[in-house]
Amino acid sequence: MDEAAARAWLRARFDVSRETIERLDAFAAMLREENDRQNLVSAASLEHLWVRHIVDSAQLLRFSPSTSASWVDLGSGAGFPGLIISLLHAGPVTLIEERRLRVDFLAHASERIGAAVELIAGKVEKVKARPFDVISARALAPLPRLLELGTAFSTAKTLWVLPKGRNAQSELEALDSSWQGSFRLEPSVTDAHAAIIVAEAVSRTAAPSRKGKRKAS
Repeated sequence: MDEAAARAWLRARFDVSRETIERLDAFAAMLREENDRQNLVSAASLEHLWVRHIVDSAQLLRFSPSTSASWVDLGSGAGFPGLIISLLHAGPVTLIEERRLRVDFLAHASERIGAAVELIAGKVEKVKARPFDVISARALAPLPRLLELGTAFSTAKTLWVLPKGRNAQSELEALDSSWQGSFRLEPSVTDAHAAIIVAEAVSRTAAPSRKGKRKAS
């Protein structure tokens, strides 16, 4: 997928308006400018920003249980996927980010492009617990740590959408058997070798006596 194909996929998949495309372009321009001041994304990925970051984030909406689902993005960083989700999703979106410079960038960017988000500055583990319909996180932590961090925001009905790139299968297989739930791998539309871990009914039992292996379903 190249940049033109990424734009075409987004328009076709989500019936994105011209105004929203313009807002995404405005955000892309802000990110490129800010990346000279702080390392938001790798410099090499800027040439493929629509593929590597915008569509890579937007594709997670394929799994949303409803258009009004509440969404929390853990460790939003430069706004991926949370800020992109907020421009395409009708439901409320909450971003949690602890790094001050990135919080400032997210606040400025969301205001400039008119993204209706709740932005919480702080460590995920220190944010007051409350339930969400969907939990996402991109490049924040290994899978076991993500599950630990996210349990404060989950219920038995919460959907977890965790893009894990080319490590998705190995991370899922290495997850110990104390973590229960329905886990599956979904292919990424931006990288044929990458996958997204989608999980439901996630809970933790007593720690196992030995490490269990989980097969990707």
